[in-house]
Formats: sequence, structure tokens, C-alpha cells
Amino acid sequence: MKLSETEQRVADAIARKSSALLEDLRLHVETPTGGNNESAIEETRERFEKRLEALGASTHRVDGDSKPEWLLGGESGAYVPTTSVCQRLNGVKEGRVMIAGHLDTVHDPEGDFRKLSIAPGGKTALGPGCVDMKGGLIIAVAALEALEECGVAANWTFTLNGDEETGTYHSEKALKDQAKLHDFGLALEPALPGGELAIERMGSGQFMFEIIGKSAHVGRAFVDGRSAVVELARCITESAKFPEPARGKILNIGPIKGGVATNAVPDSAMAWGNVRFADNTIADELAVQLDALQTEGGAIPGVIVRRSFNRPAKPLIPAVEALGLRARAVAEALGQKLPFASTGGVCDGNVLQSAGLPTIDTLGVRGGGLHTPDEWIDLTSLVERCQLLAILVARLSAGGSEDNR
Repeated sequence: MKLSETEQRVADAIARKSSALLEDLRLHVETPTGGNNESAIEETRERFEKRLEALGASTHRVDGDSKPEWLLGGESGAYVPTTSVCQRLNGVKEGRVMIAGHLDTVHDPEGDFRKLSIAPGGKTALGPGCVDMKGGLIIAVAALEALEECGVAANWTFTLNGDEETGTYHSEKALKDQAKLHDFGLALEPALPGGELAIERMGSGQFMFEIIGKSAHVGRAFVDGRSAVVELARCITESAKFPEPARGKILNIGPIKGGVATNAVPDSAMAWGNVRFADNTIADELAVQLDALQTEGGAIPGVIVRRSFNRPAKPLIPAVEALGLRARAVAEALGQKLPFASTGGVCDGNVLQSAGLPTIDTLGVRGGGLHTPDEWIDLTSLVERCQLLAILVARLSAGGSEDNR
């Protein structure tokens, strides 16, 4: 299907924004939103809110829920980011598009990797969060601005949370509540390595082993001690038997902690881990297996198992396939390719779809090296993916029709 005249005007308007997109990317990449950096996250949030409000959106912020304290980074007193809900639905009851983006990255805000560095030739660049997901955020806002400039109606809600990289515990309820009010979900995670659209994802969960032992002096009273580290090793060895990758059943352990001195039998030890699962049946299997390692009745050494499987699997369902095909139709009209793929990674798309919203979630920019000092972006994808997003939002906003002519 070819672009309509209106859609072509939108695409041309975005093509003229190439330099502006690059400068916007630099601004946001060099605002360090990793490490739960409150000031940078809030500065970035306010920038985007102002731009979306200039398009007629009304904004409210939803307070974050608590996060289990046993999780890494779940200590009490830590900054709890809100979720911004910027909404311009125009009173419609169909064609309502939810665009989900996250403000946080994983990079150390005090580290050496803090600048956008453009490679010779200008086709790629390195930078913290450039692809996950600063690039996705800036192209989405620019896409909505281009629609407004060209007089194209669009019905959307843009959510901005600050804890996707740490599990979406604070913002999960806010995202689910919004998902129930929309017809289509678009998340701005970067494209898969080959530029593919992820239309199927595994689920994910966190767990922790806490071991209670009995301390004793190694030389004087070794037999009176009960080593928490040895018991932790047993739990780790047992749980290492659980994975069946061919079935979509994965378990990983790390980090671990235990003992304070070599001449003292350790009375406490801990390990944290992550599971991935292809469907709810496998999630239930893992839950049963982990729970079976817990001891009862005050035994020493004792094992306490804590777990939270908060990102359900995101299966390929007919509504998601149909949404993916509509995105592909736009890509092909723009002369782009948009292959489909599955991935073991998780994101807020899992959360939205678990609330009943058909969601595709790799509509951000192309690149690679996520979560590393080699994170890079294909700069040509700024314009290409911005055009794709703009026209897709317009067509979806048109309701049941296949385009927005």
C-alpha cells in the first residue's frame, strides 16, 4: 500500500528534521539517567512533558508503588520515580494508541561513558542509552510533532516511567491501568539486532535465596557451626538442574554473598537470580521448583525463598500479529523492511499485553551494544523509524481503516 499524499507530507517533514533529531539525541544521551539518578530523570521527564503538552496533551503523574526490599536496588529510602501520563485522546472510543517509553538507562551517571560520539562518516554513534531508549523517545515525540504540523489527527497517550530497567515495579500498576483504556500498544524499545520487530517475548521473574546458618569458630567449635554458604551452594546446585532452554525455561544465579571471614563458619548467605519462561505453564513449574527448596520448622541451616514473577510471557496472539502486519505495511510503503522475530528479552510490552492490550514493542531505533560501554545507534534510523512511527500512529488513530487518507 502506497503512502497517501498526507502521509508523504508527514514523511517529508520528518526527513527535514534529521539535524534536529541528532541534536535532540545528543541532549538526552548526555543527560545521565542511569543509576536511579533522580535529578536527571526528572529533568528529562519535564522536557518531554512540555513538548507533549504543547501538542495539546493533558499530563498527570502517578505515584510509584513500593518495590520488594529483598530485590537488588529495593532498599527502603531510595528514589521512587512517578509515571507521567500525557494524554490526547480527543474524546474518541476507538483508535486509541498508547505509546510507552522509559526514561532510565543502566549506565553509571558518574562513569566515563557519558557523551555521544559520532563515528567517522556520521552513520553511527556511541553513547549511554542512545539506543535503549533515548533514541526511541526522541523519535516518538518528533513523530507526534510532525503529525500536528501536518494537520493529521492522532489519538494517543504517551507514558514515561523511570524504572523499566529495574523491573517496572514502581510503574507496573500505572501502565496496566492505562493499557485497559487503549486499543493499541506501541513501546519504544530498540529494534532487534537485524532490525526485526519483536512480536513474541519470554516472561521474566526475580528470586532470592536467603540462608540462615549458625556461626562458630572454625578452629575451636567447627562441629557446632552450620554453614550458610554450604547450604547456599546446595540450593544453587539444585536449581542449576531446573533450566530446559529448548522448552523456553531458563534460570540464572548471580550475584551471591556469604561469609565475613575465613576462620568463622558463616551464619548467613544470599543469592539472587533471574528466570525466563516461554509461557505460564513453565512459570508455574519454576515457581514450584524454587519453593520446594525452602525449609520449614525453623531448621538450621534454613532456606527462605523469595520470588516475584512480574513480567508475564508475551505470546504471539492474532491481534499482535495483525498489529505487526500493519506496522510492516507502513514500513514497506516507506521503502523499509520490517522482519519479525522472537526474543528472550523482556520489557514494558510484556506488562501492557498482560493487561489485555495488543502491543508491539521494538519500534525504537536500530543499534546494538545495549547495557554496555559499546552501546551504539544507527543514525539513519532516526528519520526512518520516526517516519514509521508517525504514519503508524496516524493509521491506527483512524480506527478500523487501514490508512489515514
